[in-house]
Amino acid sequence: MVSISTNSKSNSGTQAQGMNYKGALALLTSLFFMWGFLTCMNDILIPHLKGLFDLSITQAMLVQFTFFGAYFLMSLPAGWIIGKIGYKMGIVTGLGVAAIGAALFFPAAAFLSYGFFLFALFVLAVGIVILQVAANPFVAELGTPETASSRLNLTQGFNSLGTTVAPIFGAYLILDNTSIDSAGKAEAVQMPYLGLAIALAVIAVIFALVKLPKIQDVEEEKAEGSVWKFRHLILGAVAIFTYVGAEVSIGSALVMYFGDEGLHLFGEAEAASYVSVFWGGAMIGRFIGSAIMQKVSASKVLAFNSVMVAALIVVSMLTNGYVAMWSLVLVGLFNSIMFPTIFTLAIDGLGRYTSQGSGVLCLAIVGGAIVPMIMGVLADNFGLRNAFALTIICYGYILFYALRGHKHA
Repeated sequence: MVSISTNSKSNSGTQAQGMNYKGALALLTSLFFMWGFLTCMNDILIPHLKGLFDLSITQAMLVQFTFFGAYFLMSLPAGWIIGKIGYKMGIVTGLGVAAIGAALFFPAAAFLSYGFFLFALFVLAVGIVILQVAANPFVAELGTPETASSRLNLTQGFNSLGTTVAPIFGAYLILDNTSIDSAGKAEAVQMPYLGLAIALAVIAVIFALVKLPKIQDVEEEKAEGSVWKFRHLILGAVAIFTYVGAEVSIGSALVMYFGDEGLHLFGEAEAASYVSVFWGGAMIGRFIGSAIMQKVSASKVLAFNSVMVAALIVVSMLTNGYVAMWSLVLVGLFNSIMFPTIFTLAIDGLGRYTSQGSGVLCLAIVGGAIVPMIMGVLADNFGLRNAFALTIICYGYILFYALRGHKHA
């Protein structure tokens, strides 16, 4: 992973030559929106492709396995790439690769090949990984170190906006498709993703042409020993693994759970609107949680939220109708602060090991690939409602981390 300087000397040496900090931040914010949008589109793809190819839930969850598997395979190589070509060209490269991946959905639909869809999704995900590795430190460096957290929270808010809008977009253009034959259903995916490919390509061209403020890479001072000696970091990586896995599993299952696979409340298109509410709750909860943590310790807020999420899932499993639906939708509100809170607790006190620790935590995002697959196997064998028990175990571990695991040995 590439480390960047955040001291005042570095910032003074990066006075904008061309676009100023505010203009650059506004442009970078569009990236956070786009990758949030593209990531959440998977929640629409899963039920659509499941019906199109008559897949089991396990087979449908290969969408998330492929997408989040790219994080595990590409996080470290992406850091090496950025180190060679720089942050600006890293952003351009990430956008370009993501555009190619989105464009590949067109031939995937034409060939009616699930394997082709998964390949296109993997290419798209690789682009997003490169994009994230480049954009996050760029945002942190666009200003003083004291306000870096504020800038990241702002851009993450637009990431959540993307996850909120995507299900509405996908429901209208994809799930609301009335075609009876497979070819017609497959074609419903072509134009939305071709439009996304064009949008990504246009943004890539803009980034290639504009003059962004330069940020300076510096080598992190080599630390003796291994980052693996920090108990709270390793336990934190497991917490990231379980959190991302549980959140992705729930988001992926909502349309199926509200429809024919579970509660029988809605058709796919209408169910997708409640997926938007799920992610919208996460956006609202992020701002509420940020204010609360000014007064209450992060570990206590994390513990409370993990208990609330587990309780809501239990309620959904034991009830029916709208009570079961809304209890699961509300999970998004309490999920909101978990990732950044776990991340912060896990790197606390690492000092010169912080960069290495961040790399370990990024690799743990692979939970979004593995846990949904396990949930899919459970759903196919024991029913989707019962499969949610797996996510309760995940949040139980997060409660342990909040109470004891985050403490330094």
